[in-house]
Amino acid sequence: MTPDAVTPDVRPAGGTALLVTFGSLAEVVAFRAGITAAVLPGVTEVVSGARTLLVRFDPARTDAGRLRADLARVEPADAERAGDTDPLVIPVTYDGDDLDAVGAITGMTRDELVAWHTDQVWTSAFCGFAPGFSYLTGTSPALDLPRRDTARTAVPSGAVALAGEFSAVYPRVSPGGWQLIGRTDVPMWSVDRDPPALAPAGTRIRFVRADS
Repeated sequence: MTPDAVTPDVRPAGGTALLVTFGSLAEVVAFRAGITAAVLPGVTEVVSGARTLLVRFDPARTDAGRLRADLARVEPADAERAGDTDPLVIPVTYDGDDLDAVGAITGMTRDELVAWHTDQVWTSAFCGFAPGFSYLTGTSPALDLPRRDTARTAVPSGAVALAGEFSAVYPRVSPGGWQLIGRTDVPMWSVDRDPPALAPAGTRIRFVRADS
């Protein structure tokens, strides 16, 4: 199903970028996928936020007026089908400290929760909080989980977690209040990689059980 058309608010952001504002995160993800599919001339970078896209351009190849017109013709796309490559596969050991607590909140068994997490494609909607921390939205209905009442002072690197409508993998040891459901050995951030973030905005991901 193709997402409904949206009419975003487009404003200049300096001399070489436009800031596009939307009403929801779903619109951001769909419009970014549409930009990727359209391959707009002169666009050098698209930076996602929870309600915005910052579209940078090369002034030698386009200008704000032409880019604004190009953006007006973008058709929002299904993020799950926008890419021409298979989703990135991340193996997970589902033994997180909050797995049973999440089950109690949702009424799901461990196996049902793991199946929910692995039986859908996730898309990196935007990055933030820490380098390599990607806020992932899924194709199945979100659980809309609350964060923990008390945040942990040190969440392990590689912890796979849920909060609100998102899933994420902690790229390094850091404080955090998300619900931990598993762990992975896949590094989400490495300065020896280009780009350093494994899952920049727009990346599609499928989680699999490490023992499968």
